[in-house]
Amino acid sequence: MIATNEYFEGQVKSLGYNRTSGKSTIGVMEPGTYEFGTSTHETMQVIEGEMIVKLPNNDDWITYKAGESYEIEANQSFQVKVLEQTAYLCKYQ
Repeated sequence: MIATNEYFEGQVKSLGYNRTSGKSTIGVMEPGTYEFGTSTHETMQVIEGEMIVKLPNNDDWITYKAGESYEIEANQSFQVKVLEQTAYLCKYQ
């Protein structure tokens, strides 16, 4: 079953699906600044565009471009800035 997800008043939308390796979502973010929370370990891969990310316990913002990824542990929050529409793949473990 494919799940439809919408966050931040429609500024972030994704489709969720299950694979034998676990749950994933693929989505698009509109330009803006967002704060996300995790309940499981997440690996976020930028498909198109770029994300400027402030990871937990880090004061620096790091830019991730298409083809790059970052990881966030469970029960953490992180901030993301997007300057143009950006597509992503998030894998949950």
